[in-house]
Amino acid sequence: MKRRNFFKIAPLAGLFGFVSPGKAIAAIPETFIPAKSDREYWVSLMTRIAEPVLKNLSKGELKKNMPLEKPVGYGKKVEEVTYLEALGRTLAGISGWLSLPADQSAEGEKRAEFAEMARKSILNIVNPASPDYTDFVKRGESQLLVDAAFLSHALLRAPLQLWEPLPEEGKKQVISALKSLRWIKPGPSNWLLFSAMVEVFLLKVGAEWEQERVTYAIDKHKEWYKGDGWYGDGEKFHFDYYNGFVIQPMLVDILKVLVEKGLAKTEEYELMLKRMQRYAACQERMISPEATYPAIGRSVVYRVGAFQPLAQLAWNGQLPKMISPAQVRSALTAVMKRQFEMKGTFSKTGWLQLGFCGHQPQAAETYISTGSLYLCSVGFLPLGLPADDVFWTSPAEDWSGKKAWSGGMYQEDHAVNF
Repeated sequence: MKRRNFFKIAPLAGLFGFVSPGKAIAAIPETFIPAKSDREYWVSLMTRIAEPVLKNLSKGELKKNMPLEKPVGYGKKVEEVTYLEALGRTLAGISGWLSLPADQSAEGEKRAEFAEMARKSILNIVNPASPDYTDFVKRGESQLLVDAAFLSHALLRAPLQLWEPLPEEGKKQVISALKSLRWIKPGPSNWLLFSAMVEVFLLKVGAEWEQERVTYAIDKHKEWYKGDGWYGDGEKFHFDYYNGFVIQPMLVDILKVLVEKGLAKTEEYELMLKRMQRYAACQERMISPEATYPAIGRSVVYRVGAFQPLAQLAWNGQLPKMISPAQVRSALTAVMKRQFEMKGTFSKTGWLQLGFCGHQPQAAETYISTGSLYLCSVGFLPLGLPADDVFWTSPAEDWSGKKAWSGGMYQEDHAVNF
């Protein structure tokens, strides 16, 4: 069992589109999942998202059946990247749930089913004989590095379910595929962490790895730290959610492995963790009383995946002291309902469609296609906590935005410098 241990939104309400009391707001769409406990709701929603990807890929039918929706001006060879995107991003989030021990409950049986599909999917994506094989060796799209990193992150998060049971030949194919991407030279941005994550996974499983790629990525992000929990994406500050999608979770987990291997100091990991905790505290306060949050910056179509730091800290029992697990559960549940229950979020055949809240193809950048959307899965990481954990059993609690706008007890906020 896991161990449990800023924006002040009122002045920014107009800028970010928060709705103040007394103003009309569109009703939350009709619920497509019957009212259940929050955990049952999360499991139902997460498996609804993940099942089309894993069921098809485990059968070698992903390329056959997954739609290829992309925005006008899409700039990649979609067929070369979108399938690995779908797998890597789905598993990066569902790995929390899969990491739980097997049990005989209905949920446990469902989890075992998804774990088996996940393993078959991994083998099919790296097996040249599979109809769903992705050619890692072909020097085509550098996007492959991105989703090799998300796949590596998933394998680190659930090694007993996703890595250890793989046959030796399958493990060799995964390792070979990851190494073959070293021709890709990431630019000075969050992409450095993709190379680092792949190499750290290779280190973790005892394969040959390139330490320089890892050290360089960490050193550059130290330089790019802007203060108060936020990193720049490169030298410049970007007001978007890439601290959530990539930077904070990968940086912390990369350092965790290095500390385990005696290749980094514990104090360095703890510093990065404190920064992620501050960032997550900012995120929690950015959720409005109506469970909306600013649709700002790149890649908003990744939806609730923006909250990966908050989700990961909840899973690991590392939330900031001023934020209770019940606050996070209540806030994220409400956000999920607003986003995923909007008409058009899913296609008629069950696949995610381009959009932030519903079907909004114009909201997607030219590097995004159907497979990209499955990064929303990382918002579900707290499902890695067992059903009897306080995260799930505590009574519902208002999050900071609801407290602030209702006249309730609202804790002061201030910048943190470290």
